[in-house]
Amino acid sequence: MPMRTWGASLALLWGLTLLAGGCGAGAPREKYHTQPVSRLSLEETVVANGTVNPVSTVLVGSQVSGKIVEIFVDYNSVVKRGQVVARIDPRLFEAKVAETRARYQQTRADLARAQANLADAENDYHRFRKLWEEQLVARDELDNAYTRFQSEQAAVRAVQAQVRAAAAAYKEALTNLEYTAITSPVDGVVVSRNVDVGQTVAASFQTPTLFTIAQDLTRMQVETAVDEGEVGKVREGQEATFTVDAHPGTTFRGRVTSVRLAPQIVQNVVTYTVVVSADNPDFLLKPGMTATVSLKVAKAERVLAVPNAALRFRPPEEAPPAPEGPLVWVLEQGALKPVPVQTGLTDGAWTEIRRGELKEGQPVVVGTPETRPRPVPRPGPRGPF
Repeated sequence: MPMRTWGASLALLWGLTLLAGGCGAGAPREKYHTQPVSRLSLEETVVANGTVNPVSTVLVGSQVSGKIVEIFVDYNSVVKRGQVVARIDPRLFEAKVAETRARYQQTRADLARAQANLADAENDYHRFRKLWEEQLVARDELDNAYTRFQSEQAAVRAVQAQVRAAAAAYKEALTNLEYTAITSPVDGVVVSRNVDVGQTVAASFQTPTLFTIAQDLTRMQVETAVDEGEVGKVREGQEATFTVDAHPGTTFRGRVTSVRLAPQIVQNVVTYTVVVSADNPDFLLKPGMTATVSLKVAKAERVLAVPNAALRFRPPEEAPPAPEGPLVWVLEQGALKPVPVQTGLTDGAWTEIRRGELKEGQPVVVGTPETRPRPVPRPGPRGPF
């Protein structure tokens, strides 16, 4: 290598060494991390857990007691209204029908006999009345005939009441016999069967549930438990999205249909049930699934927003005093300056700024090198949901 070229290389290497040393040791170190104020579309959500259930569920029970002798449906069976799903042993009820029918027939025969006696007593009364008017019989005989006539009238009324009672008992026995055939009250799908052939059903004190029938599985609802601190934001008609563990890659969409007033208190935590209805055309949602629901309670389009870390930032002790209330910190000629703000809705990562001396693109302090805050991604034009 020529001497001139070698000398130039040494000079260049020495210069790079000095430059590297100056940049490493003497360069100013960044004291605060900042992120710019952005204009975004935000959606505030309330997150809750709930259970997926059919919109309409019917509990099918038995109104009579007895042994189950036949079952005609099983889980997931499609049933029609009026279809027989099970049968209770009808023999005792058939015997009761025969007994009450005989009783009813006997009372009707008693009524016919009482009516005949009444007709006879009425004829005697009218005959004695004519004879008394012609002074052919004594007054006592007329009075006795009238008394017998009234007595037979009362006897007929008593037997008529017995006939009505026997008819009611007969009708009750027929109805109980019909109840031995347990039918579906609606069109739907059997989601639960709680009885087997040979099992005895006791309906004396409480109607037992034999089958649970979902009326329409193409429409489902999620019953969520919303904390009392957030239920005030929820309104009927608000949009909602939810996921279930069975389909982690699928987001289901629904709408709030009811905010129930009855509180649920568990371990001193007060929650309210919010019902979200959703379509289920592909039957992906099944009764009993656990859902994680996001209720979209508020929306703001194209508003100034700052990362939530900017509102949480606390400056070191040498910073100037700050007023009370929410504020962010900005850098003015390298020094911290507090800026009071009025905040709006938040999506968990960004918060709306409704009032304050901030401009779009202006950097706000979110942390120091020691805290190393993670950059907050900007949501899309319709928010992060």
